[in-house]
Amino acid sequence: MHISAGDTAWMLTSTALVFFMMPGLALFYGGLVGAKNVIATMVQTFVAVAVISLLWAILGYSLAFGSDHWGVIGSLQNVMLHGVNGSPNSYAPTIPSLVYMAFQMKFAVITPALIAGAFCERMRFRGYLVFIGLWSLLVYSPFAHSEWGGGFLGSGGLHAIDFAGGSVVHELAGAAALATAFYLRRRHQLERPHSVPLVLLGAGILWFGWFGFNAGSALSAGQVAGYALVNTQLGACAAMLAWMGIEWWRRSKPSGVGIATGAVAGLAAITPASGFVQPWAAIIIGAAAGLLCYGAVHLKDIFHYDDSLDVVGVHMVGGAVGVVLTGVFASLAVNAAGEAGGWTQLGRQAVLALVGIAYPFVMTWIILWVTDHVIGLQVSPDDEATGLDLTEHAEAGYQRPGATTDMTSDSMAASPAAPHATTEPR
Repeated sequence: MHISAGDTAWMLTSTALVFFMMPGLALFYGGLVGAKNVIATMVQTFVAVAVISLLWAILGYSLAFGSDHWGVIGSLQNVMLHGVNGSPNSYAPTIPSLVYMAFQMKFAVITPALIAGAFCERMRFRGYLVFIGLWSLLVYSPFAHSEWGGGFLGSGGLHAIDFAGGSVVHELAGAAALATAFYLRRRHQLERPHSVPLVLLGAGILWFGWFGFNAGSALSAGQVAGYALVNTQLGACAAMLAWMGIEWWRRSKPSGVGIATGAVAGLAAITPASGFVQPWAAIIIGAAAGLLCYGAVHLKDIFHYDDSLDVVGVHMVGGAVGVVLTGVFASLAVNAAGEAGGWTQLGRQAVLALVGIAYPFVMTWIILWVTDHVIGLQVSPDDEATGLDLTEHAEAGYQRPGATTDMTSDSMAASPAAPHATTEPR
């Protein structure tokens, strides 16, 4: 093992690109909520950076990538980044282990932040802080080890493959969102997105950062990174157009929110396959995700759960679609370190997809119950009506002309009381 300057430069760049997804996510989610919750929603994304980064350095990285224990958890050998330095390791033999840790840190950060889209208008801030901390250590780190750290789902057992986090990131976040949507009381007032321009800007930044998310997961600047970058673009484009087409057919008009959401669904779906499949397969995966995720966002109308920003339909379903179809289209010609697509690999991927939903759902429910009973999770109906910007942070996202500096409910530019949806009116 030796350090490659080119690989290290690419991974430093990719780490920065993935970090840039965080303000992109804040803008995307912030535009989708009502005006009285924009600050609270964006703050949830930003504070996850601080909370999870520190937990990752202190304990999470060691649990995810330390020496294997029983195929489900890492050792404590890297607590407080002990032994993580300028030398390479077995996971990334051409870059410093410290850079590999930093790159993986960004994945650990964004995953719990994605969950917030399911409850961003109704969870107390202090409850959120405790929830994401526990979730990162008890759900994300063990699952990341099981799939990427030599555990029972990946190279240490099942040999299911997930290039950049279709299961580890998107399924986990989506399944946790589903548990949270069922656990918390439904909102009393549903609101439309207050700023479509913010949604489109956020989606564009997410897309830009996703090139580091996927192509960086090659851990080197070579052929696999090239495939991952191209596949990321094609998968997102195919999903966007598929979502736009079906929405146009159903509503007679395509929406900006729908176009942005379709792109994100495609990005989630191509993530596990990006470094394993040919570009033509990426187009198929993206198109499938656009159509299936569009339908999945309406499951909440059937099962009556309140998923504020459709995290379940976009990330859980999109991630699962990509994980399963990776088993169909994976090619050793693209990535010799992967697995060949076929019936055997399809079965392995199906198991990974199912575990990626069941485990986080159960564990999230337990974490929610404990957090709720210790410090409380849901805001009161009065606070929900006022908006979390004021009740949780004493700030207003927008003030009417001539308003005083006092942070009162009158200073909020309230959105019209109408059903919130990312695709069409209810």
